[in-house]
Amino acid sequence: MSVGISREELDEVLLPAKKLLPVRVYSEFYEKVKDLPLTKEELQRIVKLLINEYLSSLIEPGEPIGTVTAQSVGEPGTQMTLRTFHYAGVRELNVTLGLPRLIELVDARKIPETPIMIIYLDEEHKYDREKALEVARRIEATKLEDIVAKVDIDLVTLTIIIELDPEMMSDKGISRDDVVKSLEKIKAISHNVRPDEHDENKIYIEIPSNYDFMKIQKLRDRLLKIKLKGIKGINRVIVQRRGNEYVLITDGTNLESVLKVKGVDPRRVFTNSIHEVERVLGIEAARQALINEIHNVLEEQGLDVDVRHVMLIADMMTLTGTVKQIGRHGIAGEKPSVLARASFEITVKHLFDASARGEVDELKGVAENVIVGQLIPVGTNIVSLVMNPTLAKPSQG
Repeated sequence: MSVGISREELDEVLLPAKKLLPVRVYSEFYEKVKDLPLTKEELQRIVKLLINEYLSSLIEPGEPIGTVTAQSVGEPGTQMTLRTFHYAGVRELNVTLGLPRLIELVDARKIPETPIMIIYLDEEHKYDREKALEVARRIEATKLEDIVAKVDIDLVTLTIIIELDPEMMSDKGISRDDVVKSLEKIKAISHNVRPDEHDENKIYIEIPSNYDFMKIQKLRDRLLKIKLKGIKGINRVIVQRRGNEYVLITDGTNLESVLKVKGVDPRRVFTNSIHEVERVLGIEAARQALINEIHNVLEEQGLDVDVRHVMLIADMMTLTGTVKQIGRHGIAGEKPSVLARASFEITVKHLFDASARGEVDELKGVAENVIVGQLIPVGTNIVSLVMNPTLAKPSQG
């Protein structure tokens, strides 16, 4: 408690700030001043300064916040690197950072260039490396090509001979029976799969007699791509220690399936695919993911951009309930103003289409008013003053 000030006096002096400031700002301010050796007058001056600072930081009515946001993100964006860096702490995985990642986010690309997931584990699995590896094996997609030593084609007997690698099978936790069951699911060879009786690492597959050489090659390639276990899309899983717990980092992403895996903490699963977040968790989660991703990209580059600018970008991109890009196929191409759309890209097409539909431009935005040479609706010009002459009183005398 501040020296010389009682709890009641402190609450009384801080009451104007409590009424005006957001809860988070007030709580932070209260924690900082409650133990300072201040007099009542000094505290009143600090509260007055804080309120003035807060009010001066609010956006004025008529402020062109879209333009300010574009400048605030665009100017630092010119200083961003074009290179792709290694992902922090994991040399084996690359992840797109810097300007390419920022462009990828605002373009709302369906699939990220380097999709990754960070998966935290539950209480039972996160402190033990062996248990974390068990979860990793359940998640990592294992294909036949990952566990074979070699694949031969015998054209005389029309047989494909698969020789398995016992060391890789042991590492991936797969038995020969698992491989045979997966091969038997393929309709063309379902009854032609025969494990070797003498060598437990060999499997013979009889090729249908109507297959020519090209078809046999395609069948061989198809067999190698068969998924034996794990989750589709997760190509590799790396177990990494962070603090006192083990975390899984994946090459590839499949949020919906990973959330169902035993041992995963579903409240702490991260993916860098915005569209996947939208599909599985909804538009609000996608908005927050966009804010986090854009802010992290800028922060990682050492650029100090206020998070409110980033929030406005995310709000615009998710306004309609789906994630849309900032471009001709998204926000810029779907503006209600014909002239604003035409001023961005493919001018003639926009004007022809609008003419065919008989669209009317109400000239409510900035771009369209600049084009026609009128004052833009920003600042003091957002006020429309109209005089009704029938209500005007006649002058006296």
